[in-house]
Amino acid sequence: MAPIANSKPESRPARAIIHVDMDAYYASVEQLDHPEYRNQPLIVGGTGARGVVAAASYEVRKFGVYSAMPMSRARRLCPQAIVMPVRMSRYREISIRVFDIFRQVTPQLEGLSLDEAFLDVTASLALFGSIETIGAFLRAEILAHTGLHASVGMAHNKFLAKLASDIAKPRGFVHVPHDGVQAFLDPMPVKRIWGIGKRTLPKLHQIGILTIGQLRKAEPVALVQVLGKRCGHFQALARGEDEREVTAGRPDKSLSREVTFEQNISAVAELLAELQRQTESVAGRLRAQSLLAGTVQIKVRDSRFRTASRSRSLATPTCSTAVIFRQASALLQAWLAENRQTPVRLLGVGVAGLEAPDRYGEVLETAQQTALDKTMDKIKRRYGDDKAVRALALKRGKKAG
Repeated sequence: MAPIANSKPESRPARAIIHVDMDAYYASVEQLDHPEYRNQPLIVGGTGARGVVAAASYEVRKFGVYSAMPMSRARRLCPQAIVMPVRMSRYREISIRVFDIFRQVTPQLEGLSLDEAFLDVTASLALFGSIETIGAFLRAEILAHTGLHASVGMAHNKFLAKLASDIAKPRGFVHVPHDGVQAFLDPMPVKRIWGIGKRTLPKLHQIGILTIGQLRKAEPVALVQVLGKRCGHFQALARGEDEREVTAGRPDKSLSREVTFEQNISAVAELLAELQRQTESVAGRLRAQSLLAGTVQIKVRDSRFRTASRSRSLATPTCSTAVIFRQASALLQAWLAENRQTPVRLLGVGVAGLEAPDRYGEVLETAQQTALDKTMDKIKRRYGDDKAVRALALKRGKKAG
């Protein structure tokens, strides 16, 4: 359901940009699907010794746990945390619903990830009303159709909209009007500005620049010693100036999946089993996006951290799990023949040369393979990636971190 049209459109600014960011997305999906874990510290990520935190619920962040942190450290910080494996197919399924809601208000959509996007709603104001009306509609529709909360930031450019969605998480709803830019920006720590990282920040602090307001008011001659040629750029952001447009995301140039093993693996059967699991995931993503791949590639990192990549072009583009696995396994077998008994630390499979098919499905090898792929996709979408696997993949079980 679209927001109620407004027959008397208000005067509108030159641009109206909304940034929507789902709150603790992966963790929130797990708490949605497992109500018994709601309001409890929950971590999503690799469960092995080498695993990494992919997402952390707000309850576990109080203990200092954040995404990209080694899982071993996260467990030390919060031993009572519930740890869940990543279920990418489920997160993509909900993401599709969220982005369908975005498209109800504008086609000008720039997806940044599964759970985050910029929307240019400038042309939508005349039809739907104010930017806040549209922002409220988006947040309410996402909750109604997914059961999840989102933070919404609204402004006349991307920089301000992004900061606005971040500032009041979770469940944030912040609009930065034209006449409120400096009141919004000036008190913020200078590290909030895009591009000011760990190396630059201490240097700014040394010359007394702690806030965005201080950066805005500083003399360029003093800043150039720290910021160099980008001094003008950073001061423009400090004034709330950002001319970048919302650009529709381009189709993926490649798709891949990789895993770092909890323990290095030498057994060929185990490596092939893991390759099968990864191939099922990658091929399923191809089919979900109605794409075909013209190239299959693998990535192998050994116990000495040496990384090798191999690829093979296909005579006919495909999205068949069986075809992709046959090519990927041949590439892996060739690497293994050249590196006998070499323990493998990381293994990955990917596809490239993606294209939309003219006659989807005709490139698949047999009707039986097509039916099997469709059945597997349906089961995975409903129950998760680990609920339906081919027999070969069962040989590995759940040893990956």
